[in-house]
Amino acid sequence: MKAGRDGFAAETAADLLREKGQLERAMESRPVIDMACGVLMAGFACQPEDAREILATVSRHANIKLREVAKAVTAAAAAGTTMPPELREHLAAAVQTWRAGHENGAFG
Repeated sequence: MKAGRDGFAAETAADLLREKGQLERAMESRPVIDMACGVLMAGFACQPEDAREILATVSRHANIKLREVAKAVTAAAAAGTTMPPELREHLAAAVQTWRAGHENGAFG
């Protein structure tokens, strides 16, 4: 029976380490995502939840991690340049969808 408990303990420890790593990555990603939301809020006069949804839409459609999209948005804003063409196209589409929903009363 001891071997069963040891296996369970090892599995639990591995799960906890994996979760710890995920939480650390989330904490590292949060500031850049928040900054990107601020850029979108300033640029498109949207609410924080709308900016986050725009970022998430770009991430899903471009198949790029949210934090990478956020990095691209903040880097372009800081440098006064445009985002890479593929991301720029996805961002334009996401903003257009948001605006259409906002004008129709679907958003706050």
